[in-house]
Amino acid sequence: MNRPPAHDRLLTVPNVLSGLRLALIPVFVYLLLVAHADAWAVAILMFSGASDWADGKIARVMNQSSRLGEYLDPFVDRLYMVTTPIAFGLRHIVPWWIIAILLVRDVLLAAELPLLRTRGITALPVIYVGKAATFALMSAFPLILLGQWDAQWSRVVLACGWAFLIWGTYMYLWSFFVYAWQVVTVRRRMPPVKARDG
Repeated sequence: MNRPPAHDRLLTVPNVLSGLRLALIPVFVYLLLVAHADAWAVAILMFSGASDWADGKIARVMNQSSRLGEYLDPFVDRLYMVTTPIAFGLRHIVPWWIIAILLVRDVLLAAELPLLRTRGITALPVIYVGKAATFALMSAFPLILLGQWDAQWSRVVLACGWAFLIWGTYMYLWSFFVYAWQVVTVRRRMPPVKARDG
C-alpha cells in the first residue's frame, strides 16, 4: 500500500505533540484553578513551550510538515494564549487589564479572517515579531507562576517573568499593527475572489 504524501499525513511527530498540548489544556486549568497544584501546572506550561518549538523544528528537519499541522499548531498556540491568561486572572496572578490587551488583540485579528477569505487567503504569513511575542509570553507565564512561591529565588524568577510579560505584550501589540497593515494592503491590492474569477 502506498503511503500518503508527507504533506497529507496525519500521524506525524509534530501532530502528536500538538495533539498532546491540546489535551493538556483542560488538565492545566484543573491543576491551576481547582487542585492548586502549581508545580504540575508549571510543568505543563514548560512542556507546552518546549514542544511548540520542537514540533516546528521536527517538521522542518524530518520533513514531517502536514496540512493538519499547519492548522493545528497555531490553533493550539492561540488556545493556550487565551486560556492561560484567563486562568491567571481568575487566580489573581496577573491583572485583568493586561489580560484584556492580549485577548482583544486576538479577537481583532480573528475578526479580520472573513475579509482575508474573500481574497482567497486563509491566513497571513507568520512574522518574526509575532513568533517572538508568543515565545516571550510562553516564557513569562511559567516564570510568573514559579514566582508565587514564598522564597528568595522565587522573587528573582517573578521579576524575570514580569520582564518577559511586558516585553511579550509590547511585541504582541506591535505584531497586531503589522498584521493589520497587511490586511489593509491585501484589501487594497487584491479584489475579491469572485470578482477576479469573473
